[in-house]
Amino acid sequence: MLGSTHGTFTTDLRARVVACGESPRTTVHGVTAAPGDQDVSGRPLHAAVPDLDRFFRPESVAVVGASDTEGRPNTGITRQLLAWAERVGARIVPVHPTRTSVFGIDCVPSVGALTEPVDLAVLLVADPLPVIEELAETKVKFAVAFASGFAETGAAGAAAQERLAAAVRRSGLRLLGPNTNLNAFERFREDLDGPAVALITQSGHQGRPVFTLQELGVRLSHWAPTGNEADLETSDFISYFAGRPEVGAIACYVEGLKDGRSFLLAADRAARHGVPVVAVKVGRTETGARTAASHTGKLTGADQVVDAAMRQFGVIRVDGLDQLQDTATLLARARRPRADGVVVYSISGGTGAHFADLATEAGLQLPTLPQAKQDELHQWIPEYLSVANPVDNGGHPVGDWRGRKIIDAILADPSVGVLICPITGPFPPMSDKLAQDLVDAAEATDKLVCVVWGSPVGTEDAYRTTLLGSSRVATFRTFANCIGAVKAYLDHHRFTTSYRSPFDEAPRTPSPSFRKAQALMRPGRRLSEHAAKQLLRAYGIRVPREQLVTSAAAAVRAAGLVGYPVVMKASGAQLAHKTELGLVKVGLTSASQVRDAYRELTDIARFESIDLDGILVCQMVGRGVEMVVGVTRDDLFGPTVTVGLGGVLVEVLDDTAVRVPPFGESEARSMLAELRGRALLDGVRGAPPADVDALVEVVLRVQRMALELDGDLAELDINPLMVLPRGQGAVALDALAVCR
Repeated sequence: MLGSTHGTFTTDLRARVVACGESPRTTVHGVTAAPGDQDVSGRPLHAAVPDLDRFFRPESVAVVGASDTEGRPNTGITRQLLAWAERVGARIVPVHPTRTSVFGIDCVPSVGALTEPVDLAVLLVADPLPVIEELAETKVKFAVAFASGFAETGAAGAAAQERLAAAVRRSGLRLLGPNTNLNAFERFREDLDGPAVALITQSGHQGRPVFTLQELGVRLSHWAPTGNEADLETSDFISYFAGRPEVGAIACYVEGLKDGRSFLLAADRAARHGVPVVAVKVGRTETGARTAASHTGKLTGADQVVDAAMRQFGVIRVDGLDQLQDTATLLARARRPRADGVVVYSISGGTGAHFADLATEAGLQLPTLPQAKQDELHQWIPEYLSVANPVDNGGHPVGDWRGRKIIDAILADPSVGVLICPITGPFPPMSDKLAQDLVDAAEATDKLVCVVWGSPVGTEDAYRTTLLGSSRVATFRTFANCIGAVKAYLDHHRFTTSYRSPFDEAPRTPSPSFRKAQALMRPGRRLSEHAAKQLLRAYGIRVPREQLVTSAAAAVRAAGLVGYPVVMKASGAQLAHKTELGLVKVGLTSASQVRDAYRELTDIARFESIDLDGILVCQMVGRGVEMVVGVTRDDLFGPTVTVGLGGVLVEVLDDTAVRVPPFGESEARSMLAELRGRALLDGVRGAPPADVDALVEVVLRVQRMALELDGDLAELDINPLMVLPRGQGAVALDALAVCR
């Protein structure tokens, strides 16, 4: 039995941790953290937030390689930088070794000749490395390198980029790029108000649709084109934007994350501030490149880990740039929801039914309006039309005074937090009146009003002027984007309302289990089942009573001590999966069966040329739900924890959920909720409910092991973990561990 600690593992274990007297690791993935500011694996617990004020709003800018010779690329860039500097009030200092002036502005021959501090250096040179080394002697805070030919070109380019990154680290300045562009220095509209969208893209072209939202009245505050991220990365800008008062949402286009922990810390900072992060992350079809011995390693692909990590920390992942635009805009502008209920209001029963089907399937709550509210609506809507939700007005009421009264009455219902009006096509003048009523109602309420303008033309005055002219109405062009954005909006506020950062409670010092476990590690080798179970036992995970024996007589004695019936298994470091080789015998009830089983198991091992450390004689454990719990290492995020349906069909079922440590009990329970076979734990076809609390505790103990043994453990696979009926605990019947 796992006992009374069910559901309280995190608190109990934190109370029992003790320092082991070892010097903490202070640098992980290039991020340095002070002792006490890192978790037990040596990773930082707080985002490093760069002060980028002088990057986006510099007082002085050195343009290295400035030119005014017509027809040269540097001339166009210099001209654009001059126009930008004039708008933001910055002073341009051209740098050129042979020119005395550029566009009438005096040049200096080199960055070493700068006579006063410069906030930003823009490097218009093919090889920025020598300039970075020169800048190390100046007081320049930031640099931008446009040059390409680095990591995007292959191994040689990657090596050149690493040399550049090393020079940046030595210099003390911060670098954007290389392989970036001028997007940070675009013309941003200053006549728009309200919360803004801040944009981060690794590809400048992919950010263009979001940037042009300004033409639809959506305010943009910043654009960070991160390029190859030799230094400044997506995470740095998320952390910075999350603290900016004008930023209502952060929109990201991400091709590859530089460092998993930095990204999670940045997302955590955004969640603490309540700032939504919406991201397109390409690479959904990429699979993990690892060769895994364990089931867990085979089941956990790289994109599954990215997806889970984003959900863990509230990052809203979307697929298309149109979804990125619509979702970020809604989240930036909309106020906190007053209720989760969504009402669909339309002039057509068919439109309402279609939209309601899609919305319900997506998980939105469409409450049935109370009878009193329906009676009120029927004052203005014919009795034969349904107003339960969706609300069908039949068309005519939108053309007169009744239209506004219907909208106001719906919004007045306390169960309604969102009103959505799908207009599949214009039908002036009634659609013009409907659009104006929706805008007027939105301006008078703190609830969210959404309109789907389905016309493929999009030039109608009701759309271009009335709807887009209001920052209080969220306007969409497709049903799918509206539904996705509204769901993200409700999910985001639900998430941030209850958010508690897992980094605040992450273990900082090793537990008493750590030294016992570390003594079992065999670098570069796979542990036998017996040794792997000792590892589990060190972390308080229950395993069957068992003995390792090396003779038939010892096996009989062990069976008597363990208690019949027993299970016998071959145990050896080479054995990953024993069942396929016939190296497991179940349900042995007598001494003669035990002797025969011993001889058979050792004969098979001899025939298969398998070295054994002995035969395990194990307690038979009662039936329950077979689960798998495991650890694998992700190249980006480090250790990950997986839970799923286990047994011999684990890879066929492929029903798993994954998380990146640290996480708490609620997240462990959320993992179980994601499983398609979750109902098995509740009891099906007469089976009793399983001990879910014990399963959650095992997941949390495995997480602690993953963090503490991060430098030692490559893979762990508990399969099956037999989750017994409620109150009886969970038992690890088999285990596999691979050391780093």
